[in-house]
Amino acid sequence: MKVKTSQQLFAYWNELRGGRLAPRRFEVEPSAIAAILPDTFILEREDRHDYMFRLAGTRICEYFGREFRGRNLLDLWTAEEREVVIRVLESVTRDGGVGVIGFMANSSGSGAAAYEMLLLPLVHTGQTISRVLGSIAPLSPSAHYTQDPIGSIELEAFDVIWPDGRPHALLARTTTPSPFLRDTGTSRVVRSERRSFRVYDGGRKDETLPDFRPLGSK
Repeated sequence: MKVKTSQQLFAYWNELRGGRLAPRRFEVEPSAIAAILPDTFILEREDRHDYMFRLAGTRICEYFGREFRGRNLLDLWTAEEREVVIRVLESVTRDGGVGVIGFMANSSGSGAAAYEMLLLPLVHTGQTISRVLGSIAPLSPSAHYTQDPIGSIELEAFDVIWPDGRPHALLARTTTPSPFLRDTGTSRVVRSERRSFRVYDGGRKDETLPDFRPLGSK
């Protein structure tokens, strides 16, 4: 996490979480994150392809020059990029990971600027992670004041962080298995040219993914 907004939101979420897989939606107090509230959002997971904005901060709407409530986060991305973002979101909602996405925001009048998106799991009802607390902020604080409304974005980098180490250490704490779980213990990643896919013993293979650069790689 390179952006102060991301760092502050993660610290707040992690304090709420304690030793659990994720905090509950009703535990989030807007007043506790008032300074960064305009840069935050909450998504509702309807299915694999629909992560709808339930709330979106005023600065996020200003960045893009539009209202986001009721819109699908995945509609911001191209078809190829969307599949990568879906996989990051699945790690968040299925395994309790923390997603970090870097993207370039393009505008007609002022060129491109780098932004960071943070994705944090929230439990809404039962043991299911069906909400995502997130933030969007520019790497350069001045970008908000100098850039015209964003017209399109391009995925630059991504990462999934495990707050307690490895995914299985988190899943062991849940009393009810998540409906989004999948066994990855017998799988391996295979790469070919600029694409990669995960192979499971027994013949299953995940769909191929474009080989976007993970955060921190060269």
